[in-house]
Amino acid sequence: MLAGIAALIIPLTLALAAKPAAPAPGVRQQSMGEALREAMGEKGFHMLFWGYFVCGFHIAMLTVHLPSFVTDAGLKAEHGMTALALIGLFNIVGTLGAGWLGGRFSKKYLLSTIYSVRGVLIAMLVFLPLSPLVLYTFACGIGLLWLGTVPLTNGLVGQIFGMRYAAMLASIVFFGHQIGSFVGVWLAGYLYDTTGTYQGAFMASIGLSVFAALINLPVNEKPIAERRHAQAVA
Repeated sequence: MLAGIAALIIPLTLALAAKPAAPAPGVRQQSMGEALREAMGEKGFHMLFWGYFVCGFHIAMLTVHLPSFVTDAGLKAEHGMTALALIGLFNIVGTLGAGWLGGRFSKKYLLSTIYSVRGVLIAMLVFLPLSPLVLYTFACGIGLLWLGTVPLTNGLVGQIFGMRYAAMLASIVFFGHQIGSFVGVWLAGYLYDTTGTYQGAFMASIGLSVFAALINLPVNEKPIAERRHAQAVA
């Protein structure tokens, strides 16, 4: 079923195969290599990469290790399963809502807010006595923030660098998410095996929330094309 759904991508991409509009007279079209070098020279690109690293760390670590964390705390496996289901349900609302908000407010400040609130929620899970009510409150809250980073981060990439190579640049930034996913799953397992508790992994998650909240703030949201034009005029 998954393969069949994925195969639908092929005919849907035909809509993207239209001949691109010719550049305006006197305007040279940027090459892929030039776009990549431009992005690598922009510090905001690197900040988004490491912000995504934290997102991947959180999501993968919780997806894999939250059920064990719950049973270690004395709750039932059903509680962990329900928590993951609530995360998935509220993620639908959160992702759509983040995209809507990103079209109306500063994307970098929204990203910083998401990471900050994630830290508060994870701290609640760690420092409060774990009960089904606390767990489900956490699950609903973290679900609202789960993949809300995706439309905001991808939107920032397109906003800053333009849409021509946005897919390529967003994929590079997303690689940071995948690295963070690996580190989150591995590190939590390693710390649990060596210490017998998830405390260290969750504390690291809280610290990374603060890091991601801060690293998104200096991102310059102004399109590079506008910056070049302003410099040329000046």
